[in-house]
Amino acid sequence: MHQLLNMNRFLVKEHVGVFKAANNYDIYDPETGKMVMVCREDDLGSFTKLLRFTDWKRHTPFNIRIRTADGEPLVRVERGVAIFLSDVQVHDENDAVIGGFKQKFFSIGGAFDILDAQGNSLCSLRGKWTGWDFRFIHNDIEFAHVTKKWAGVGKEFFTSADNYMLEISSRVKENSPIRQLILAAVMCIDMVLKE
Repeated sequence: MHQLLNMNRFLVKEHVGVFKAANNYDIYDPETGKMVMVCREDDLGSFTKLLRFTDWKRHTPFNIRIRTADGEPLVRVERGVAIFLSDVQVHDENDAVIGGFKQKFFSIGGAFDILDAQGNSLCSLRGKWTGWDFRFIHNDIEFAHVTKKWAGVGKEFFTSADNYMLEISSRVKENSPIRQLILAAVMCIDMVLKE
């Protein structure tokens, strides 16, 4: 596992765009302001691009790649077409499946389970229906917290760009696959729960 994944704080900035089909983010170290990772959805088909501008956006497939700023692969997140609930797979830098997410059926504010490669629940992502605030929790212990950062009324008003702050607890051990799964989940919150 790459050393960057052992950081505990990440600032995730969505690319600004009025008419954009792909979900692209830059990930920064909030302490230094340096871009450390990029998250790109490069391989969108024409039909999927078209559907991204309709009410069917939430059901479209995605294939997101998180890389270092230098282009080294870190995590890949994929989902097929979602009819009712999302079932997402997460791959490591060698493209091996390390786990995934399964959306919960009736959840106020949005929730899904983070699973290991065998389908065992590692933690749950829980959100508040009143705002953009999510926590990764297992047995009432918080593994990570992600919140939306306001980027100014002008930028947020005219675009659909979102900024997030991810804080991973020091309880999560270094080089644990849960770190990759949490980072991958943050990239999917909008597409799975909030679109």
